[in-house]
Amino acid sequence: MSANDNPAQGGAASVATALELLSPPVPALTPRSGSRLAGKRAAMVVFSRYPDDPRPRRAAEALLKEGMRVDLICEGEEKSPKREMMDRLEIIRIPIHHHRGGALSYAYQYSAFIMISAAILAWRSLRRRYDLVYVHNMPDILVVSALLPKLFGAKVILDQHDPMPELMMTIFNMDERSFGVRVIRSLEKWSIARANLVITVNVACKRIFSSRSCSSDKIGVVMNSPDEEIFPFQTRPLRASLDQAPNRRFVIMYHGSLVERNGLDLAVDALALVQDAIPGAELRIYGHQTPFLERVMEQVRSKGHESNVKYLGPRNLEQLVREIEDCDVGVIPNHRNAFTEINTPTRIFEYLAMGKPVIAPSTPGILDYFTEDSLLLFEPGNSADIARQIEYAAHNYQDAVRIAERAQQVYLEHTWKQERGTLVELVSELLSKREA
Repeated sequence: MSANDNPAQGGAASVATALELLSPPVPALTPRSGSRLAGKRAAMVVFSRYPDDPRPRRAAEALLKEGMRVDLICEGEEKSPKREMMDRLEIIRIPIHHHRGGALSYAYQYSAFIMISAAILAWRSLRRRYDLVYVHNMPDILVVSALLPKLFGAKVILDQHDPMPELMMTIFNMDERSFGVRVIRSLEKWSIARANLVITVNVACKRIFSSRSCSSDKIGVVMNSPDEEIFPFQTRPLRASLDQAPNRRFVIMYHGSLVERNGLDLAVDALALVQDAIPGAELRIYGHQTPFLERVMEQVRSKGHESNVKYLGPRNLEQLVREIEDCDVGVIPNHRNAFTEINTPTRIFEYLAMGKPVIAPSTPGILDYFTEDSLLLFEPGNSADIARQIEYAAHNYQDAVRIAERAQQVYLEHTWKQERGTLVELVSELLSKREA
């Protein structure tokens, strides 16, 4: 096993190389005028890769467009530079690899990243003053890295992408009353208490956090809407249904994390159920390879469905636009679990921005925003119900597009331009309190 494969060896290398990151100078840059945030300095901490992770990317770019300087600390990899300057953005990459694994593996990776990022921010805070430290979970406890800058006057935002108790219950099949989940809930409450402002992704998550960790007044909602500069809004001309063009391919698209909770296996099962009714049905899969994907594809091969189920690898956001253009319908084939019940997948908006119908589960996190006549809804975890909606979309494509047009009205109420405005206003109000 190489050092890159062994978390312990990778962590030792990370601690050594992190010393190189402690004191690089940041060149003076002229901030953009016309904003209350112009000229202010922020640190952003995220345990994922930049710019691969869309939400931190959008948040950082929103602050930069307002004229802020941003020092961004993130996960690194061998081929990426440890430091990178991009206008007023300085990217600092910690070479710890984020591996999926057991609870102890997650705990080790989180602990190592927290210690190194805290050391970097502590050192830099002695040389410069941050106005804001913007921390993205997971984990919640990553807010520890902001404690010294906060002592020196920085305001702290904790962006809760996901509620960790629900996600850990789903990943590790933990009972909500188990000791581990109780500990994670305690850490969530402690972490939220360290922040001046909590931002989360939808109203379902706001309800959860306000019910167990803080007042709802402390929580703002900034949805995971796609950047319209990357996903330009489109209305599509109506395409022929399979009844009118029976020989054409009907392309169903899945993109995102290839993990069990997201239900790729259900989409594959649904495709098998519609093969007789839709001989040209094809499922295209995009995302980073995982052990779960390998198990699913082995089942595909054992059933002889390779010609209809195609794994095409990962794509960046710009590349995804082209792939969505080439599909007929997007599918969000989630299993039913504690996490997917409250999730509002960004992928829904990405398909809708491109004018594509979406097959999605009828869960609270989705129905908080969409009505039953704006998506092709199915019972969560039910592959036969997914198959029913695939067949409906294939043979009634014009009707499916009209359903998508109703959903696009929801999307237009939550474009990234509007959500970015909400984020900027929340940050501006928070920092104005500091000055007052």
